[in-house]
Amino acid sequence: MQRPKLFLHINDRETEHAILSSDIARKFLLAKSSEFEPWVEQVKDSQTDMAIIEANDFTEHDLHTLKSASLHLHTEFIFLSRGEPNVFLDKFMKLGAGYHLRSPYEFKTVQTLVDDFYEDGATAQSNTKKIHSSSLNQFGHILGSSSCMLKLFRTLRKVANSDLNVLVMGESGAGKELIAQTLHDVGVRADGPFVALNCGAISPELIDSELFGHVKGAFTGAHKDHTGLFEQAKGGTLFLDEVTEMPIEHQVKLLRVLELGEFRPVGSNTAEYADVRIVAATNRDPSDAVADGILREDLYYRLAQIPVHVPPLRERSDDVIGLTEHFLAYRNAVEETNKSISQAALNRIVEHDWPGNVRELKHAVERAFVMADNVIEETHLTFVPLTEKITEENTVPTGIPLADIEREAILNTLEENKGSKKRTADQLGITVKTLYNKLEKYDQQEE
Repeated sequence: MQRPKLFLHINDRETEHAILSSDIARKFLLAKSSEFEPWVEQVKDSQTDMAIIEANDFTEHDLHTLKSASLHLHTEFIFLSRGEPNVFLDKFMKLGAGYHLRSPYEFKTVQTLVDDFYEDGATAQSNTKKIHSSSLNQFGHILGSSSCMLKLFRTLRKVANSDLNVLVMGESGAGKELIAQTLHDVGVRADGPFVALNCGAISPELIDSELFGHVKGAFTGAHKDHTGLFEQAKGGTLFLDEVTEMPIEHQVKLLRVLELGEFRPVGSNTAEYADVRIVAATNRDPSDAVADGILREDLYYRLAQIPVHVPPLRERSDDVIGLTEHFLAYRNAVEETNKSISQAALNRIVEHDWPGNVRELKHAVERAFVMADNVIEETHLTFVPLTEKITEENTVPTGIPLADIEREAILNTLEENKGSKKRTADQLGITVKTLYNKLEKYDQQEE
């Protein structure tokens, strides 16, 4: 097999020496940039398979040149930078150009990415992107440098180039919608629309109309035709968030669309072709949802043609500081400030177990940013109260139906939060809409 070509534009001599003295030099045909011509022009003309670029000064001209030559489709890039905000590099990464490693990066990470590319036969298209500066690596909309996240990046890169349905599983706040958006942006349907529906936040009476559309006069209040989400997402991706919150009687209709590839708007006699890729998400264990009768087993297998698990933040301890610095750097860039964070504040962030995952961390940093003048101190950090941990006096009961335990958990948490449905839903890991539905069900049972 012909060796793939690797283009190098590196000013850091230590990194360059590490590459030249590693197995990379044996596996690839190496081409180093010349000082007599801009590196971007050399990459455009080199027909290289992979490029490692030190890009501390990535310009609008660089973006235009690489984008117009469609190099993000044919060349896998590894950009190395100091991590300073660069809007042009961010835009190129959002096209699915490759990986962006921010200082301080380890050469081992570079070698792992290169080896992974080589082992895939130098044919798999790698896609990554990042938003703002930090020490974290990035794939699509996802940030992380921990081993579990790098593994997730590799999985997403391969999954993105498939058109099979994906079920994203993970806790609330872990980044499931960002995963879905990434799969769309770097996948084969990137030129099509990305349409999202929160299945737990829509009235059951409107689900059919929302998904499939309706024609004028189909029901009372249907004063004009309505285009459903399957039609709106035509040629692109339809993201069904909290899919286990969809009423069971509507799940069979969704299953029919997935099996037959067609749907009918409410009140219409004409079938429409469903040209979408489904990415669904749930914060429940699907096997539990099936056992509890809230998710059809046949629908689960249709949705989970490719299952993707998102690790919670507590399993990404190596990323907590990096995410904190990333969110802070982003706010500094937006607000044109230069706020920093104390070591005491960082220590408290590390000690917290983040039940709300990345979303909770992001909100905590943003709140602290607003409260701090120049330096975020420990006193500026406020966390969402954790649910009471189980003690010997508060053990989980046995021999009681799960529905009864769920009811007690909901009502007790609501009482503890003095009737705050938003706080109760957040702590229980469900949507406010789901909470309202369950409370209404309990009222009906009492009547």
